[in-house]
Amino acid sequence: MGGTARKQYLSLGGIPLLVLSLKVFQRVDSIREIILSVPEDDRDYCWGDIVKPFGIGKVTQIVAGGQRRQDSVRNGLLAISDPPDLVLVHDGVRPFIRDDMVEQGISCAEHTGAAVVAMPIHDTVKRVDAQRVIQETLNREELWHIQTPQIFRYDWLVEAHQQALQENWDVTDDAALIERMGHAVTVVEGSCFNIKITKPDDLVLGEAIFQMKPYTP
Repeated sequence: MGGTARKQYLSLGGIPLLVLSLKVFQRVDSIREIILSVPEDDRDYCWGDIVKPFGIGKVTQIVAGGQRRQDSVRNGLLAISDPPDLVLVHDGVRPFIRDDMVEQGISCAEHTGAAVVAMPIHDTVKRVDAQRVIQETLNREELWHIQTPQIFRYDWLVEAHQQALQENWDVTDDAALIERMGHAVTVVEGSCFNIKITKPDDLVLGEAIFQMKPYTP
């Protein structure tokens, strides 16, 4: 993004991106506990400027994250003292999840053990080599754009992260770990508005989405 503020603390309508996500999990009745995994230096800030002033009472712990995404998730898992049936993993810079999206993902994972929110891809997708030469046109009917939250059986996810640490797996999401363990992961259709704010253009789009009443907390 540039600048000094971390992406998850940038605001839409005066509300930090992280808070917009947390408000949804705070509302969903079946969510018992929220554990935030943030950079070590941000823990006090999150307590004093995110959790307490916005009334996110389900946050029980704020743990130090790791160098990689999977390290941050593992640290969050290690902080759980009373193991639940399911664990949800969500990106703090996806502020436009909806209550029903979370609930549908949980319902699916209760039956299958693993579910991720995703959207089918409608564009033509091509595989390109290092020289930017097209190598193959992929079948878009088999391709989905994976989002979060991702919901898994707690025991599956803990075992997968232990295995990843032992064998030095490097993945971009938790579903990839579950897949490597041989478990099937089911997709639940999400929303094209469930964007990840990673670039300045995304923040502009986010402002437009935020003004839509269904996405205003």
